[in-house]
Amino acid sequence: MLPAGKSLRTLREKLGLTMRDVENSSARIAEKYRNEEFFIPPSRLSDIETKGILPSIFRLYALAVIYRRDLRELMSWYGVDMNNIAADLGLVSPPKSHVCDALTGLASVQVPVRMDPGFDERRTANLGRLVEQWGLVPLTYLAQFASSGFTYGYVGTQDFTMYPILPPGSFVQVDESKSRVEEGSWRSEYERPIYFVETRDGYTCCWCSMRREDIILQPHPLSPVPVRVLRHPQDAEVLGQVVGVAMKLTEWRALDGASGSKAPPALN
Repeated sequence: MLPAGKSLRTLREKLGLTMRDVENSSARIAEKYRNEEFFIPPSRLSDIETKGILPSIFRLYALAVIYRRDLRELMSWYGVDMNNIAADLGLVSPPKSHVCDALTGLASVQVPVRMDPGFDERRTANLGRLVEQWGLVPLTYLAQFASSGFTYGYVGTQDFTMYPILPPGSFVQVDESKSRVEEGSWRSEYERPIYFVETRDGYTCCWCSMRREDIILQPHPLSPVPVRVLRHPQDAEVLGQVVGVAMKLTEWRALDGASGSKAPPALN
């Protein structure tokens, strides 16, 4: 692969643009946004193309506009591949639960494109060993499987509200169409709906029940987090029901002194 600067020069020449053309175009962008950081004088463009000078985020955006290319492609030439976000999310573990929007800008994703003929979805198996081939698939091809009714959340490393059903560090899929709290009798804790709730203090996953104008946020019995009663919807809003979860059982680490989120006692 060509160095980023040389790739930019090749792209400019293919479009028949001179350095003066780039200067004039960037000047119009800078004028529109009233920000001189978008402006690219010929001397700076020459340094970017021939001396390996790293352009600022403003100038890289201007070049993407002028050259009619996706900004993510230009960033990848400098070693920043936005499609790596999914794989890199596991490197960071925020302490608080939150809505996860980091994946919305991905252009493509690696998925299994050929499975071992012996794969049987009815049996527990090592998925990694059953995938014969991984492929990079543009997300536009996966749009037919997408649903705008889902959002995704992350259970913070200090959030033990639904421990041990939802350990800290879990990713959850939330069905936004199921935002009304269901009341009833449940045969087990696994049947009772878990909701993703936004409060004034942040987000949390919990069981819920309604009492007139109040909503009761009920944690798991083994959790050290207390029951909370909040005004609904002024102080707590149900975003939807948790319908899927992906978790790592040993990645989270308890932090002492977290308000209402201390690690649960060890089982004897």
